Amino acid sequence: MSNAQPEAIRQAFVTHVDENRLMDCMRCGFCLPACPTYIHSGYDETQSPRGRIALMKAVRDGVIAWDGSVEEAFDLCLGCRACEPACPAGVQYGTLIEETRDAIVSAKQLSVQEKVIRKGAFDHLFADQKRMKQAVGLVRFYQKSGLQSIVRKVGFLDLFPSMMRDMEKVLPDPPKRPKVLVHSEEKKTKVAFFTGCLMDTMFQETNRHTIDLLEYLGCEIVIPKNQQCCGALQGHSGEMDRASRNARVNLEAFDADNVDYIVNNAGGCGAFLAEYDRLFEKDKVLLEKAEVFVAKQIDISSLLMQLGIVEKLAARPASEIKELITYQDSCHLCNVNGVIHEPRRILQAINDTIFVELPGARLCCGSAGIYNLLQPEMAMTILDAKMEEVREIEATTIVTTNPGCLLQMKVGVEREGLAQTSRAVHIVDLVHEKLFK
Repeated sequence: MSNAQPEAIRQAFVTHVDENRLMDCMRCGFCLPACPTYIHSGYDETQSPRGRIALMKAVRDGVIAWDGSVEEAFDLCLGCRACEPACPAGVQYGTLIEETRDAIVSAKQLSVQEKVIRKGAFDHLFADQKRMKQAVGLVRFYQKSGLQSIVRKVGFLDLFPSMMRDMEKVLPDPPKRPKVLVHSEEKKTKVAFFTGCLMDTMFQETNRHTIDLLEYLGCEIVIPKNQQCCGALQGHSGEMDRASRNARVNLEAFDADNVDYIVNNAGGCGAFLAEYDRLFEKDKVLLEKAEVFVAKQIDISSLLMQLGIVEKLAARPASEIKELITYQDSCHLCNVNGVIHEPRRILQAINDTIFVELPGARLCCGSAGIYNLLQPEMAMTILDAKMEEVREIEATTIVTTNPGCLLQMKVGVEREGLAQTSRAVHIVDLVHEKLFK
């Protein structure tokens, strides 16, 4: 049960949740087939976008009293934003759910434990890349020192929730020593690389492969110092002030006027970066800077397409063994940034693979940032359904474009007992493997 006072919540909704955005919803229901929680809750209207919007308005207007069941309806939202492309009225659902969570956090009486966790995560770990690297350094020590084997043997992991045990199994391996590659001498495009917090620590090798591919295709790469976590995790958790703080740091770190593009290789980060302008609608100076920053945003698959990666892949010597590959969309990459065809065209160009479309590829895999840790039951229900689709097409390689999706699909492979025959891989790593192995 929520410990927030109903009137305090109502006032917070009045302050934080834009009534005009709520009124955009026509209750038509086009969003329903696109919503994973609506589908997997047995078609519960309160777990649909239009149902949640109705709840937002009812709380704001004081029509219903705030309680734990209302809060649960908002907590169970993945924030995948699949409802937005489906909506004929252009309802800004992503903004509404973030405003709602911001209102809840501002009005709730947080426990001491939750306050400590939020402050540690948002004011320290995800606000300082050095601390993030130190934290991941401890994970690397755990993997390389032999401690991981001991912990598994003695059954210590049994003390943790099953989702955390599954995640431990699929931690990325420590990065290998990089190969010396031949890169293009002609530098045609200047790009700034948003390295990301998880991508630059847990997935260092993917970041290195990203740089390899861009240099190979003739890019001059700038990696701005002092860049921080994009702020998506904070924004999706009802911490918009903290998200805006990170955004301000990144706007200062990147000289957007001096590059052709600002590239990222994480779909979730890319969507939040592409909406920095809405964080500063009331600040004319920062808004102008954010608009330039947003205009230069591009995801790695779109940039690789522009630079001619399809031709490079098609021209390489083909192996006789055909690898059956499929693609799981990053929710935010397709639903917010509208990038759907580019990853598929890249994968279809690899001449020793067979690309098979994954049924329901655009439905969320259940990762959704840290949703799979906070709402493991719904996350695993969604993932299990996703893995049934993978089994149906008999794919041996599942390709993703986002670190959370990648870890979630790796967990799915483990849960289904497919680790010996199947794998999940980031699109950058697969392309790098095909070109330079």
